[in-house]
Amino acid sequence: MAVVSPPLPGRARTRRIIPGFGLSLGYTLLWLGLIVLIPLVGVFFKASGLGVAGLWSIWTEPRVLAALRISFGTAVAAATFNAVMGTLVAWVFVRYRFPGKRVFDAMIDLPFALPTAVAGIALTALYGPTGWIGQWLEAAGIKVAYSPLGITVALVFIGLPFVVRVVQPVLAEVEVELEEAAATLGASRWQTVRRVVLPTLWPAVLAGFALAFARGVGEYGSVIFIAGNLPGVSEIAPLLITIKLEEFDYEGATAIAAAMLLLSFALLLVINTLQARLQRTGKRAGG
Repeated sequence: MAVVSPPLPGRARTRRIIPGFGLSLGYTLLWLGLIVLIPLVGVFFKASGLGVAGLWSIWTEPRVLAALRISFGTAVAAATFNAVMGTLVAWVFVRYRFPGKRVFDAMIDLPFALPTAVAGIALTALYGPTGWIGQWLEAAGIKVAYSPLGITVALVFIGLPFVVRVVQPVLAEVEVELEEAAATLGASRWQTVRRVVLPTLWPAVLAGFALAFARGVGEYGSVIFIAGNLPGVSEIAPLLITIKLEEFDYEGATAIAAAMLLLSFALLLVINTLQARLQRTGKRAGG
């Protein structure tokens, strides 16, 4: 029988599983505070100088409400479109082989590298009234440029890579054997996708949706050229903030920024909560 020696005095410390976790956590919280928390607090602190009545009066201005509605409405529409089409694009890249696949796969990342102003100019040249595509759409009675539809097109362009790059690795890890087993049991292709593939992909699709939405809400460079910037029609909230700053109305600008932060945080909180529930449901189903 082995004899276990008693612990020596002064060595009764419990070993941590993750070495240096306390120091790493401290650095993480410090940088998050400097980069994220302090600037956000500064926005709310500056806006608080208006008081509740002042904030509410700015938030309820028709021009501000219209800008917020356009920014959030087009961002949700573009993110929803990207959630569907981005999942299909990821499916094609993972499950199929075709000539030029690597070229098309690399093109997905172009919105990450392309300056947003260049993207806006290119989209305006394409979808403008005299553009290659816009002139045909105008003839059919569809106005893209200088309208909320043009804003949505720009946000689809810059948001698609977020969904594809989040869904693609998750889809690559889905076991093809499960789909083959479902097919041998008599399930149709749609039933296999709906009951086997999608439950695994939903958290990733929601994560991509959240990233595309968050990018779209604050997008500026690729939107202002194709939007037309008509107050109440195609004026986005980031542009209105810029206008307020140019007029030296710093409190008004921070009030609009605070409204955007609150609305974005609320929507992202709902999305993350739903994503966490779907992940728990998937783990219970897998277990």
